Amino acid sequence: MSLHPSDVLPRTTHRIPVLLRSCHLEPAVAVTVFATLLAVAAGRGAAGSAAVAAAVLTGQLSVGWCNDAADARRDTACGRRDKPVATGELAPLAAVVAAATALGLCVPLSLLSGVGAGAAHLGMVATGWSYNLLFKRTVLSPLPYAVAFGSLPAFITLGLPSPSWPAWWAMTSGALLGVGAHVVNVLPDIDDDLATGVRGLPQRLGRATCRWLAPFLMLAAVGVLAAGPPGAAGGRGLGLAVAAGAVAVAGTAMPSDLRSRWPFRAAIVVAGMAVAQLLLRASEMT
Repeated sequence: MSLHPSDVLPRTTHRIPVLLRSCHLEPAVAVTVFATLLAVAAGRGAAGSAAVAAAVLTGQLSVGWCNDAADARRDTACGRRDKPVATGELAPLAAVVAAATALGLCVPLSLLSGVGAGAAHLGMVATGWSYNLLFKRTVLSPLPYAVAFGSLPAFITLGLPSPSWPAWWAMTSGALLGVGAHVVNVLPDIDDDLATGVRGLPQRLGRATCRWLAPFLMLAAVGVLAAGPPGAAGGRGLGLAVAAGAVAVAGTAMPSDLRSRWPFRAAIVVAGMAVAQLLLRASEMT
């Protein structure tokens, strides 16, 4: 009598790939990498940057699993084949348990950076949960994104050896990037959202408006980073700002239908330029 591997390996082993597909892994990793690089550039050191990475990753995973659990019925109604909870591969309760576990780990990991920095990060995570459970369906849907991304520099600078609040331009650019990320994230799903009663601000504005709004929110973040810090912006900063403007205009002005991916791609490219600009200015945040 032979045994199939599934008869030997624990069931939890088989759930791991499904759980990873359910946690919005790509944006979670992207935000974690950005936060870690920002911590390194700001002078948090190896240990401090590792603490930032661990806290941000667990926080983002908790928000991702919370999102899939909260949207289970809507995703099923929309026939989302990329959502394991919607396809029945993952029970909603399993997503809830995963989200709660990640959140439980996030608390002590956030406090490794100190009480002030830890409180700032846990506030960010709380706004992510509030978006999933409350704000997503309201006109205030961009608010959690603005607060969370705008607070990220505070998590970094409040954990420095000499804690301090970050400069206004760091928080403002973060907030603009967050709202831009919200619009970019919603843009492909606006029709499904409206069909299932999700009427956040981007859904109310409509696809035609959002396809223009997304790259120009990212461009505004670049502009704040170029003009906000004291002193000359420097050749690299001005070059990035000019390039970002060109990409934003080209991506939105290109003739296309409302489902074109060009505005989405333009927003992603300009967001990358804003992130690069913020990393270049990280040492000036305090």
